[in-house]
Amino acid sequence: MVYNLGTKNSLLNQFLSELRDEEIQLDRMRFRKNLERLGEIFAYEISKKLSYEEKEITTPLGVSNMSLLKEQPVISTIFRAGLPLHQGILNYFDQADNAFISAYRRYQKNERFDIRIEYASSPDLENRVLIISDVMLATGASIKLAYKELLNYGKPSHTHIVSVLASVEGVEYIKKHLPTTKVSLWVGAVDDELTAQSYIVPGLGDAGDLAYGTKNHA
Repeated sequence: MVYNLGTKNSLLNQFLSELRDEEIQLDRMRFRKNLERLGEIFAYEISKKLSYEEKEITTPLGVSNMSLLKEQPVISTIFRAGLPLHQGILNYFDQADNAFISAYRRYQKNERFDIRIEYASSPDLENRVLIISDVMLATGASIKLAYKELLNYGKPSHTHIVSVLASVEGVEYIKKHLPTTKVSLWVGAVDDELTAQSYIVPGLGDAGDLAYGTKNHA
């Protein structure tokens, strides 16, 4: 199941437009804050798909029956661009367990690259709801590797993948390589093209660099 939140009118498109804007995105703090805001919107929408149970809440004047989240999800992100998006999701699922993946592009001289995972940290995921966030879903390869790495910690009951921007190719890759009955994809927009270096067009550029500064390729 693919949920494209940008197809409906909401503040999500305002925040996403600022992330795309080449002048506004020069303000790193604002760029990170907009990613965090989008994380909060995604968290709210995902919360509608989770399981709830009735609980009695005692107020100063009586008792109120409330429908509350049955279990907190596990929230995971891919370093480094995903950190502000992760924080936004965590702002809403504020009691959630957290998992972290360190993945990066290993470039070769011909500008081709492969995806390397160096580090993973996670709680037990067996039969838990898992949310994986990564700002950009370009080819889909990094999300696939991250998902498979996290399966070493248990099989989630369901996994929600969150990406601010996706390419058509990336969406199709996820549909083909991940179990569709166990995975939902949440995006803010789907763009048509990928460059030869696998950057989304029109996209927004390098989210990690815009959030935290440029880096050298090892």
